[in-house]
Amino acid sequence: MFDLQLLENNPNTPSFYAVGITVLFAFFLSSLLTITYEFTTKSIYKKAHFLQALALISIVAATVMQAIGDSLARGLGMLGALAIIRFRTVLDDPRNIAFMFASLAAGISCGVLGFSIALTGTLVFCLAAIILRFSPYSNSNELIGNIKLQVPKNDLQQKLIEKGLKIHCKNYELDQIRFLQPKKVEIINDDGVRTLEEISRENLQEFTYLIRLKDNASIAGLTQSVQELEGLEGFRLNFKKQPTKL
Repeated sequence: MFDLQLLENNPNTPSFYAVGITVLFAFFLSSLLTITYEFTTKSIYKKAHFLQALALISIVAATVMQAIGDSLARGLGMLGALAIIRFRTVLDDPRNIAFMFASLAAGISCGVLGFSIALTGTLVFCLAAIILRFSPYSNSNELIGNIKLQVPKNDLQQKLIEKGLKIHCKNYELDQIRFLQPKKVEIINDDGVRTLEEISRENLQEFTYLIRLKDNASIAGLTQSVQELEGLEGFRLNFKKQPTKL
């Protein structure tokens, strides 16, 4: 009875029954996408507003497609009306964009009564997301390290540093080489008088690397390896998550 009534539906004047089934089925598919996103996303930055938008956007897409129907004039009018609205929300993560497009695709397919297309596409998309969640493409270490090393001026220093980085790092990239200028240090003598003393650092150079540790490597092991460098004057190491942007 459900299929028969939908087949008899006029696209230009859809019945309340057809519209209701369409938007409910679109919401069901987008909710399935939202649950899959929640299950397969490792990041703790899961904004509730994005999850709600992911579940609701398919209803909007299905409603728009139902309103357009088979009318070219309606489609052009809807295109002009939507062009007035400026969407300024930025999705930094390409994966979030993929899920948003999947929800839109499910809503559009439901809006043109392509329920089998919408269901098949959503199920395949969710299955692929779950498979990728447990595959090597699911990056377990998203932290990018920044390491700065102050070493004597020597043509062999870069090779020695990178030799140690290869042992512990999956990837590394030289970001900057800097020759250090004399440093002024404030000193207080026994009489309480403050004086400025200049420390010469003309024989030092500073290397800055961006690094990503191997899965089985540790920060302690990397620190110990760096401290074994001959002539090391000092180093700084910090890790933070680098967002992936298009």
